[in-house]
Amino acid sequence: MDNPICPLEYRYGREELKEIFGETCRLQFLLDVEAALARAHAKIGNIPKSAANEISQKASIKYVKVERVKEIENETKHDIMSVTKALAEVCNGEAEKYIHLGATSYDIVDTANALQFAESTTYIQKSLKDLRKTLLNLAKKHKKTVMLGRTHGQHTIPITFGLKMASYAMEIERHLERMFECKSRLLVGKLSGAVGTGAALGKNALELQEEMLKDLKLGVEDVSTQIVCRDRYNELLSVLGNIATSMEKFGTEIRNLQRDEIGEVAEAFEAKKQVGSSTMPHKRNPITSEQICGLARLVRSFITPTFENAIQWHERDLCNSSSERFILAHSLILTDWIIYKTNDVFKNLKVLPERMLKNMEISKGLPMAESMMTTLIGKGMGRGEAHELMRKISLKAAHKDRSLIEVFSEENKKLKFLSNKEINDTLNPENYLGATEKIIDRVINKLERK
Repeated sequence: MDNPICPLEYRYGREELKEIFGETCRLQFLLDVEAALARAHAKIGNIPKSAANEISQKASIKYVKVERVKEIENETKHDIMSVTKALAEVCNGEAEKYIHLGATSYDIVDTANALQFAESTTYIQKSLKDLRKTLLNLAKKHKKTVMLGRTHGQHTIPITFGLKMASYAMEIERHLERMFECKSRLLVGKLSGAVGTGAALGKNALELQEEMLKDLKLGVEDVSTQIVCRDRYNELLSVLGNIATSMEKFGTEIRNLQRDEIGEVAEAFEAKKQVGSSTMPHKRNPITSEQICGLARLVRSFITPTFENAIQWHERDLCNSSSERFILAHSLILTDWIIYKTNDVFKNLKVLPERMLKNMEISKGLPMAESMMTTLIGKGMGRGEAHELMRKISLKAAHKDRSLIEVFSEENKKLKFLSNKEINDTLNPENYLGATEKIIDRVINKLERK
């Protein structure tokens, strides 16, 4: 295309995924369905095997060209009729008489959709597995890399970067489960003719449908109207939207942790040539994470029209057709892309443990107030009393801009609860990580068996 408009054509998406949804591959999927239909007819005895063989041989982009299909569609104004006519033109003998026999257009369209889903979701599953592995490696590497936990944007108690990555890895594992389960309901086709009765397919309509879809390695729509029931597509877009949300969640965390005032991680930056800003030479922006976040929002936006498309007039209308030409290709290509880019971010992520420790000093020990409270309870102080004591000490330390250990030590001289060693041990972040290592090990053991 001389003047591409859609950014998928020149900016986003892996070529493998874009090829699946390109005109040439789409035509081949449609032809594959027509060929399987002919073979099913021949197997049942409805048409000569020689005709089915001829149709199967010629149902290929080697013979049926995209350009010719477009020429016919310009005349007929019908996409599937243009495919069948172009196929008929290249078939020899009487084979052309048996092309598309008994089928309605969406027997071909929706079954071809399922073939595209099968191929594209396989790529997405592979991308998810690659990302899961990257996150698991980070969980292993940073099992003991202590950093601040944050809630409401505020310092809380210590965690490790490995724990954060283990959590992300398990989130990806759940998405793999969802995709697997979704595919069992998604990868179905149909051959039931107009409004789903199979009337034009003869007395062996159900057997014919079974044979065609078995040939294509697809499941059978239990009861169709004129289209495959769109609750299946709703589930696909829900899964894709959920995956996209996780990618944005991960990307947002990197963006926040890369902020100058935090600076605990950073995206890879090519120092020799990469430019962060057209006007500010010092900038090193988390541009890939920002791209992930922006495109994730677009994927989620496709959920609404997909659900609207499931509401058909009677046995069908054509409102879904035009929007699905955008939705199906864009949502699958972009979901794969943002998973792929997220993996790139985390594979090359610069983790800064020294800055993580330095940031723990900013609050002057206040994140360890809970640790001290727990120690006091262990020494016999009531839970409420210990909480109130540490609340007052924490407020005093914050108000006076003093460290928690200073203010607590003054109070401890009066109460004589803890020795200096006990105080130091209690306020050491590495000693207040609870079951962090066990949790990470449990994730590692679970996912390494996959």
